[in-house]
Amino acid sequence: MKTVISTLLGCLFAVSVTNAQQMTAAQKLIFTTSEDSLNAGIAKSKTVISGYGSAYYQRNFNEQMSFATLERAVLFVGHQFNSKIAFFSELELENAKAGIGQENNGFTGEIAFEQAYLRFNLNPRQYLVAGLFTPRIGLLNENHLPVNFNGVERPLVEQVVIPATWRELGVGFYGRLRDLPINYSIALVNGLDASKFSHGTGIKEGRAEGQGAFANNLAITAALQYYWKDFKFQVSGYVGGTNGLNKRKSDSLELSYGMAALPLYLGEADIQYARNGFAFKLLGTSISFPKASDINKAYATNTSKGMYGAYLEGAYNLFEKSHRMEGQQLNVFARYEMFDLNSATPANAIYDGTEKQQHLIAGFSYLPIPNVVIKADVRLMHTGDENPDLVINPSPNRIPYKTNNSFLNIGIGYSF
Repeated sequence: MKTVISTLLGCLFAVSVTNAQQMTAAQKLIFTTSEDSLNAGIAKSKTVISGYGSAYYQRNFNEQMSFATLERAVLFVGHQFNSKIAFFSELELENAKAGIGQENNGFTGEIAFEQAYLRFNLNPRQYLVAGLFTPRIGLLNENHLPVNFNGVERPLVEQVVIPATWRELGVGFYGRLRDLPINYSIALVNGLDASKFSHGTGIKEGRAEGQGAFANNLAITAALQYYWKDFKFQVSGYVGGTNGLNKRKSDSLELSYGMAALPLYLGEADIQYARNGFAFKLLGTSISFPKASDINKAYATNTSKGMYGAYLEGAYNLFEKSHRMEGQQLNVFARYEMFDLNSATPANAIYDGTEKQQHLIAGFSYLPIPNVVIKADVRLMHTGDENPDLVINPSPNRIPYKTNNSFLNIGIGYSF
């Protein structure tokens, strides 16, 4: 995994700067939603309504079960106070219903703010954000509309290793250089809560997402983007403490405390390419949590001290050269993903082979217009062996674990 990330970093900094002034296809601004226009400062009205959503059907062939759900429906409301200050918000409903007892076949409903922040324009090249926002980590976190990615499901690496959509409370500074095609960002946000880390879900459950976040521990995240011809390169990172308890509670659990106590490190690098209907993506990420053994000792959560993930995707728009289908897209794609949520385990943790996975996804996305997509794909999954030490009181009707499985996915998505 370190080799993958090193290669990506090497590609980023080895690119010649002599062509840096050229405006590329990846840099051209495309406004397909009202949120885009507000973000660019060209909205036709002060108050803007926007949104997106998706629904899907999935067939699990090992389980011989099929499910369908309204995965999410999101309403965006924004307001331009003046040329310098704007407000952005997204309210999301997952799986159609939320409330006590609103769980059906493993699908849990949730209503939550995905973002709610103020933006302060400092000059044409720099701005500040303050509130609940999504830091620039990976590809999906900032670009998670269903029309923006291939496949019915979001890339798994950016769900289980980099938990999309990752939002926290804080302050961020964004900008671009005057003479080079480089974007940069740095943000200070509340830290994670390692007591809520759950085996099999990585760091996902440790996010506060704006609800009663510990502020004793903080985190810093930063990103750098570079454009060259039809390529876009990015590196991003996160470092922060994961224990927000005070001294008394920390001492009782034999945990260190403070702003950077029990630090967690995340690094990510990616490359994107798009030209003449062809598109490619390569992403690698790694997490290091050196003090995982302290968390396991305090909370018995079987937390890992190392995780990694990577994926490679290629796609082609079959309508690229068709004048009759101009304005429409039929993207065929294939994506290979690999990750391990317990690539390194402390002495007091139990290795789970099922968390080391490989996935091959192939399918198509049809966009009759840029804001509507119809998708279908097949996902082939392979995992490591199940650890019998982690199978406690199994049900008599439990199906024996299989290291290979396949899924059929059909979905729709929209944005406006």
